[in-house]
Amino acid sequence: MEAIHRLHLHALAILVIVAMVVPSTVAGGGLCRESCGNIPVRYPLGIDDGCGSPYYRNMLTCADNATLRLRTPSGTYPVTGADYSDPHLVVTDPSMWTCARPFTSVHAAPFSLDTSTRFSLSPRNEYLFFDCDEARVIVAPRPASCDRYPDRCDSACDSAGYLCRNLPGCRGALDEGNMTCCAYRPRATESLRAMLRHCEAYTSVYWRAAGDKFPPYDQVPAYGVRVDFEIPVTTRCLQCQDKRRGEGGTCGFDPATRDFVCICGAGRNSTTDCAGACSIWQL
Repeated sequence: MEAIHRLHLHALAILVIVAMVVPSTVAGGGLCRESCGNIPVRYPLGIDDGCGSPYYRNMLTCADNATLRLRTPSGTYPVTGADYSDPHLVVTDPSMWTCARPFTSVHAAPFSLDTSTRFSLSPRNEYLFFDCDEARVIVAPRPASCDRYPDRCDSACDSAGYLCRNLPGCRGALDEGNMTCCAYRPRATESLRAMLRHCEAYTSVYWRAAGDKFPPYDQVPAYGVRVDFEIPVTTRCLQCQDKRRGEGGTCGFDPATRDFVCICGAGRNSTTDCAGACSIWQL
């Protein structure tokens, strides 16, 4: 009887260890989705709770497994592209002017980001404002000295901007619509809001890497807002993804505690790697 009692105690101890080592199930007991429509979703991003880094928790949604959207203080916006080697998303604002959309006066809140997150507006974005009230907005050609001292030129909207003369896809649209245009590079979201209060419409153009030429000619303009993000690199995540340590897992976190979790096949979780998860479950 004493031997049986010791065996029961030993089995109970193993169950306690498993409960301590394997955190609560994430992503509804399944694996993390790796795409939404044709947009890849990889660490540190995630669309299922507990997947990716907790820094980006609840920032992305996937409607009907087809449309990836980014949540921001100014609204929820479709994501049209994602790059993880040069970490960024490309987001579209439905209220922005484009060649494909006839010009209409839109006084909606411009795209903005929560500055407390790991997302940031890329310096590759340029904002164009149309038909501004020149009694309230300084519209003038940007002096050459602004390239050297950009802080001295924050308040002006450049009427001689390259993109105003070369709108992607419809170079002569402004002349045809008898519209004025100026280019503006804000330092804060609030200045974008102030500009739109005194202009009829706006659009965002980012410089997309073409990859077939030498800098700076390796970039082409395209409509959209480029949103950069950081990839937190941790030893635990690298160990989790390492296929030499078992099957290779997905980095995630426990939704209750935000502690790191290595998500493995068949809903198995570990605090280290998938080799550790297998050995735990085989005990």
